Amino acid sequence: MIKNVISMVLFGISVFLSLKHGWDAFQAPSQEQSKMMAELGIAKTAMPYFGIFSILIGLMLIWHRTFFLGNMLNAMVILIIMVLSLRAGNYKMALIEIPFLAMPLLLIYLKYPFKH
Repeated sequence: MIKNVISMVLFGISVFLSLKHGWDAFQAPSQEQSKMMAELGIAKTAMPYFGIFSILIGLMLIWHRTFFLGNMLNAMVILIIMVLSLRAGNYKMALIEIPFLAMPLLLIYLKYPFKH
């Protein structure tokens, strides 16, 4: 019972964050976001592609058949952000991403929450 509640909460947060980050990629970035993207070496022209990819990951999490793959891709994207942060010397950003990396891995362990 508790396992299902935790799984559903993490599932909701993960889907929400994926869709939100995907949608935000199509909005004009703030100065702070532009500075962070430049620091990581991400071009502004690549942002719509990241947005589409993030939305697809969020949608993949919803369906049982693509739940595992969606979580794997989500973990890989977060790991890439951590690596780019470490390469740029921004250790604080890499450390902030650790809980977000744990979330898809924990969801894989807990399994799809709506399967009977």
